[in-house]
Amino acid sequence: MAGRFRLIASAVLLVLPFLALLWVGSYNRALPALAGIPFFYWYQLAWIGIGAVLLWAASKLIGDR
Repeated sequence: MAGRFRLIASAVLLVLPFLALLWVGSYNRALPALAGIPFFYWYQLAWIGIGAVLLWAASKLIGDR
């Protein structure tokens, strides 16, 4: 049962970046700007790092299968 929970949790972690970037209306704006970069761009760039951390966490949850 714990193995199934880990698989479901890792699947949720892997789907989060996809869903966050799929809903364009939530970040389709210029403000707030970060160092002159509009929100539209830095939000997407931030998800690269966030996605890498989530991918690492999902791989640790699954372990060696």
